[in-house]
Amino acid sequence: MLLIKKARIYSPEDLGINDVLISEGKIVKIERDINENNFDINVDVVNADNKIMVPGYIDQHVHIIGGGGEAGFYSRTPEIFLSEVIEAGVTTLVGVLGTDGTTRHLESLLAKTRALETEGITAYMLTGSYEVPVNNITGDVRRDVILIDKIIGVGEIALSDHRSSQPTKDEIKRIVTQARVGGMLSGKCGIAQFHMGVGNDGLNMIFDIIKESEIPARNFVPTHVNRTPDLLEQAMKLAKMGAYIDITSGIRPDDGFDEAIKPSKAIKMCIENNVPADHITMSSDGNGSMAVYNKSGKVERLVVTTLDSLHEEFKDAVLCEGLDISTAVKVITENVAKTLNLYPLKGSIGIGSDADIVLLNKQLEIEYVFAKGKKFMDDRKVIKKGTFE
Repeated sequence: MLLIKKARIYSPEDLGINDVLISEGKIVKIERDINENNFDINVDVVNADNKIMVPGYIDQHVHIIGGGGEAGFYSRTPEIFLSEVIEAGVTTLVGVLGTDGTTRHLESLLAKTRALETEGITAYMLTGSYEVPVNNITGDVRRDVILIDKIIGVGEIALSDHRSSQPTKDEIKRIVTQARVGGMLSGKCGIAQFHMGVGNDGLNMIFDIIKESEIPARNFVPTHVNRTPDLLEQAMKLAKMGAYIDITSGIRPDDGFDEAIKPSKAIKMCIENNVPADHITMSSDGNGSMAVYNKSGKVERLVVTTLDSLHEEFKDAVLCEGLDISTAVKVITENVAKTLNLYPLKGSIGIGSDADIVLLNKQLEIEYVFAKGKKFMDDRKVIKKGTFE
């Protein structure tokens, strides 16, 4: 058993200072004072006095087998290591294929997903990639979602982007419906995640589909919506219709994306514009290689996105934008868990939830990370690494 004492708990709601008892990977008790001497078995005690406890971060867009390749084969990023995930405070992630659905394969993505799960975190994946017809394993999207436990939806399908396959509205309707019905039949979220580029059409196709069909808005999850001010404006409108919109922490003006809105600022803008707070999420696009193009359309430089941008932008949302911790942390915990149909098992500090926990100091720096009740980071040092690290 594990006992974490005297932490200021954000569940994400502020629960005040409490002790948390963990057994067999689950949170079993939250009380003001739990005495470790009351148990007949050995209890590992962590003193969290003056520390802040939040749920483990959920990153729903990570290139776990690498991404990129847009400047040639040399520009492909390698597979991710477990330590990179832990250092970022991430305890649950969703793997995606990305631009290259030719030399990278869903079978490899599935293998890496299972490997990360074996190494101790929680991992899922999306079937498909940028192009339409979408890649799949079993014959179609619906069968993938129903029959393969780790597949919870489809994506990232590219729209309004020069790298997309320019899919038609009817093609997108069928794909989203397959994911939705597959999710209904298997008890999964069945989302369709869309990579949004800077094309003039923006989110218009998604708006049209929602208006013309019976498909609920909540099955659409456009990501990279902070790429331009116009795209964010559209995304806020879409969220008010019931969709979940995903800000990318790895797309920032300082990284060469001149039109982008800093993610922490984008979160605040959404809240100030009365976007439903639980429909705002943020992911990292971690371990992907983002190409920055010049005016002639050539790759000017490559930016390798990292998972730790997720924590950096959460911290800036609190320290720079003035959001309270509860509101800011929901964007990378509870809201994502609800999007993925994982709440309250994930994204929550509550009795019965998985013991995925991050402990922060007063400066909001990550000091401890627990995944399923096991300690992976101790006093800012990763103590459990991947198989080949």
